[in-house]
Amino acid sequence: MVCCFWVLTRKDNNFPRCFCAFKSERWSHGFSLPLCVVCKTHLPMADNLTHQQRHHIMSSIHATSTKPELMLRKRLWKDGFRYRVNDRRFAGTPDVVLPKYRTAIFVHGCFWHGHKNCKNYVVPKTNTSFWIEKIARNQKRDEDVWRQLEAKGWFVIIVWECELAKKNLESTIGKVENEIRSNGEAFRHSIEERQLNRQQHSSERREQKRRHNQLLSEIKAI
Repeated sequence: MVCCFWVLTRKDNNFPRCFCAFKSERWSHGFSLPLCVVCKTHLPMADNLTHQQRHHIMSSIHATSTKPELMLRKRLWKDGFRYRVNDRRFAGTPDVVLPKYRTAIFVHGCFWHGHKNCKNYVVPKTNTSFWIEKIARNQKRDEDVWRQLEAKGWFVIIVWECELAKKNLESTIGKVENEIRSNGEAFRHSIEERQLNRQQHSSERREQKRRHNQLLSEIKAI
């Protein structure tokens, strides 16, 4: 619903005002549209940018060290986890890499990576086909990256932007840290298992060599 009474005021950078907010000189911004604090309706946002200007703004959005990433990294460091950031040696350049736990963490924006059933993922009504194809390509690339890392023995954790919101932060951090520790235990167990297999293989080779030498000595003694 859009308030029927609104006007544009140049002195306020061309932001629209609804009539009741204009009278009371009180108004505020919502997440995506200005919200009238009197009638509680969203006001239409005027876009005064050209296509080139809008493209420049969208292309300048940071792909690394975003606010959700920094929140996660700060908590992990505080809780004693040591990691590398945006390591290009790994497929997909994970946001956080924990070599000790053989774990790679990706912090995904809900919109850009198409988080299903999330309020932050809403396909724009303009140029819809472009956005659907773009997000589908992002999801396909994400899946390819996960498979490459898992094929090399790495554990992959996906953390969504909405999961790092203030109300979900503590539970998300706890879940991520528990999964990291579990991955570390699985990694150490796999190392121990490989070491045992190597030792068993070496002992078998030594036994085969001993039997071979023994057989040769018996043949020479005949």
